[in-house]
Amino acid sequence: MKLLFFFLFNILFYNGLAQDDSVRLIKYTPEYIFKDGIYLSFDQLKNNSPILKSRIISSLDPDSEDFFEKLLSKDNIYIYDKYGVKKEVPVKNIWGYCNNGMVYINLSENFHRINIIGTLCHFIADVTVYSNTYYDPYYYYYSNNPYYYNMRPVATKSSEIRQFIFNFNDGKVYDYSVEGLEIVLMKDPELYDEYVSLKSKKKKELKFYYIRKFNERNPLYLPEIN
Repeated sequence: MKLLFFFLFNILFYNGLAQDDSVRLIKYTPEYIFKDGIYLSFDQLKNNSPILKSRIISSLDPDSEDFFEKLLSKDNIYIYDKYGVKKEVPVKNIWGYCNNGMVYINLSENFHRINIIGTLCHFIADVTVYSNTYYDPYYYYYSNNPYYYNMRPVATKSSEIRQFIFNFNDGKVYDYSVEGLEIVLMKDPELYDEYVSLKSKKKKELKFYYIRKFNERNPLYLPEIN
């Protein structure tokens, strides 16, 4: 009985290895095709295995150009999971999506296209910024009183266009700043040392150059397209 168990265990174990080995990684080029669909997680993007349109439950025309835009304008969407069970998914929990081979990431309650794909990606986003300002509700009544002082904090929000770095190594998003770039360059110590040795002005001017240089030295590998 023990021998039979050992035999079956080895068959399952080596079959598992064979399945893992069957996923061949290839070097990313602009010709690489990302499959259209919704990413519930970063891993689905990394494995090029989104939730396909055929598993999304919607009355919208799946062939329309604005299908994903309209679909994700709601609070929740409905999909069939891998077992065929209907599930409700809050849009705020969706990592991103792919439409016509273009990848979009969910950030600041909106979806933004990742323009440059590589181990280090670059994208632009319209983000909501919150800040505290102060106002005096009695200013017009007491502004002439030199002894009056009453300032209250008020939370305000505004929109700003900002640039970001998306790291395909860990799935994290960093500010497109000198500090953010220094963090992601640490994976390449030689390039990192080269960058941090630059003067402050050069660091700002050459951010994009060093992203490109990092990607050339550390190419992105993705699953072969079936």
